[in-house]
Amino acid sequence: MILQGISGPSDVKKLKFSELSLLADEMREEMISAINGNGGHLSSNLGILETTIALYRTFDFPKDKLIFDVGHQCYAHKILSGRREKFQTIRTKGGLSGFPDCAESEYDPFTTGHAGNSIALGLGLCTARDRNNEDYYVVMVVGDGAFVNGLNLEAINASDSKPKRFIVILNDNGMSISKNRNGFYHFISKATIKRSYVKNKNVIKKIFGNSAVTALFRGVRNFFKRVINKSEYFDRFGFKYVGIVDGNDVKKTATILERVKQASDYKAIFLHIKTTKGKGLKNAEEHSDLYHSVGKNLTCGGSGDVSLGSILADLVEKDDKVVAVTAGMKDGTGLTCLEERYPDHLFDVGIAEEYAATFAAGMAKGGLKPVVAVYSTFLQRAYDEIIHDVCLQNLPVVFCVDRAGFVGEDGKTHQGLFDLSYTTHIPNMTVLAPTCRAELKSAVEYAFTLAAPVCIRYSKASVDLPAYDYKDGRWQTLRDGTDITVFAVGGAAARLALEFAEKYGKSVKIVSARVVKPLDEKTLLDTKTPVITVEENALIGGFGSMVATFLANNNPLPIYTLGVKDEFVGHGSVKEQFEDNGFTAENLTVIADRLLKK
Repeated sequence: MILQGISGPSDVKKLKFSELSLLADEMREEMISAINGNGGHLSSNLGILETTIALYRTFDFPKDKLIFDVGHQCYAHKILSGRREKFQTIRTKGGLSGFPDCAESEYDPFTTGHAGNSIALGLGLCTARDRNNEDYYVVMVVGDGAFVNGLNLEAINASDSKPKRFIVILNDNGMSISKNRNGFYHFISKATIKRSYVKNKNVIKKIFGNSAVTALFRGVRNFFKRVINKSEYFDRFGFKYVGIVDGNDVKKTATILERVKQASDYKAIFLHIKTTKGKGLKNAEEHSDLYHSVGKNLTCGGSGDVSLGSILADLVEKDDKVVAVTAGMKDGTGLTCLEERYPDHLFDVGIAEEYAATFAAGMAKGGLKPVVAVYSTFLQRAYDEIIHDVCLQNLPVVFCVDRAGFVGEDGKTHQGLFDLSYTTHIPNMTVLAPTCRAELKSAVEYAFTLAAPVCIRYSKASVDLPAYDYKDGRWQTLRDGTDITVFAVGGAAARLALEFAEKYGKSVKIVSARVVKPLDEKTLLDTKTPVITVEENALIGGFGSMVATFLANNNPLPIYTLGVKDEFVGHGSVKEQFEDNGFTAENLTVIADRLLKK
C-alpha cells in the first residue's frame, strides 16, 4: 500500500504521477473508515482530497502556510502531515481535532472552524512575512460558500493590490452545506475561457505570426475579454485569475499548481477549481448536503423528532406573515419541511449570519414575522447586528438558536457555550430555553406574542420533561423540596438536577428556568433555601451571574453557580465534556453539602 509509506510531505513528492491516484483511493478508504467509527465531515473531505495531495506535491509545508476555509476540509491534510497513525482517533477526546488546530501541529498555521476568515488571515501572514524579510508561500483553500462570506469579500476589497506568493484556491462544488443560491457565487462559477477561445487564439498566431494583424486581433480579443470575462474582475483586486481546473484530477491539478506557484512569484493568484462534494462515495455524491457531517456508521438525518420547519409550516398555514431565514443551514436547523410545504417562506442567505440578522430586521420593520434559524456558535458572528439592527429598534425578530450547549466532537470552534452571555445583556431581548424539541412549538408561539426580539436556545439532544406553557413567562417547579433549590436552564441541566435530587439525602427543589430573561423575580424572592444554578453556558456573564446579582441585591442567600469553566472546551463526547466541567450528580452533592454547612 502506498499510504503506509507516507509519513510526511517529502514522501508525497517522491511518488510518480501514476501513483497519486492510487494514493487518493487509499486515503479515501482511510477517511471513510475513521468517519464511520467517529462521525465527522464526510462530503467536503472526499471532494478536496486530490487537490490536497497536489498541494503537498507542490509546496513545502509547514514552511509554506496552508489555511483551510472552512477548516472541516482538512482531513487529507492531517493524514499527509505526519498524523496518519493517529487519524483513526479524530474527533475523540485526546485524539486529533476535526479542524486545523495550531496547538496540535506546526502544519496548522491557524485554528479555523468558522467560515470566511482565510483571505484576511492570509493577507496578514503575507504582510508579516514581507516585513520580516521571510520567504514562504501562503495558500488558502476556500469553499465557495465561505468565499462569499462578508469577511472574505472585505479582505478582497481592502486593496487593489495583493502580495506576491499569495494564492487563493476556490473550491467550487456548488454547495455551502446546502446548495449555494447567492448571485456572486453564480457569477464566479461560470466557465472562464471556452475551448473555442483558446483554439482561435492559437490559430490567429499560427497564421499571422507576430505581425500587426496579430496585434490587432489581440487588441480586439482583450477588449471582449475585459467585457465578458470575470478574470477582469479579479485583476481589479490584484489577482491573476486561473481556471477552471478539475480539482479531482490529481495529475492535472498538480501540474497547474506548479505553474501557479511560479506565477505567484510575480503576482497573487486566484485559482478556481471544480470538485465533486462526496467524491467516491455514491450516497455522499448524490446527497452531499445530508452527508456534509455525519454521525457514527455514516448516519445522517434531521435535527430531531419535532422539527422547527414543521412548527413554522403549521404557523404559516394560519399566518402568511411568518417567514424563516437560514444561513446555509436549512437541513441542520430542521427547515426542510417548511421548504417543502411553503418554499416562498424560506430564505437561505448562505454563510452570512450578519446579513441574516439585518435582513430579518428589515422584514420585521416591514410587518413580517421573521424567524432566524442558526446554530449557537454561528450566531456569534451577528452580534453587532443583533444589538444595533434588531434590539435597538426593538423589532420582533425570533432567533431559534440550535446546538446550544456542549456539542461534543466538533470541539472548541463549535461549542454553543456563549449565547446566554451575549444575548441576555442586550436590552429588549427576551431569552427562552425550552427543555426539549417537543416544547419548541410553545416557545415559538409565545415569542410571537411578545412583538419584540426573542432568542430561543436549545440543544440537539431531546429530554423528556413535563410539558410547559410559556404564556405567563414563569418558571416551572419540577420537584418540591425544603433544604436546597436548584435552578436549571435547558433539558440536560434539568435532567442532571433531577438525578442529583434522587440521590441526595436531603429535600431538593428543582426549578426549570425556561425563561432566562427576564428573570422570574417572584420565584427568586420567594426562595428561602441555599441556591445552585446549572447552565450549559460560560459561567461568566450567564444565567448564574444574573441570579447571583439579583439575589445579592434583593434576597441574599448562599449560592453556587455551576457553568462552563473560563476556557475553550475541546473535542470529545458530550458526556466527557459534562464530566470535565463538573456537571455530575456527585459534584452537585459536594456543592450542596458545602452550601448547607454555611
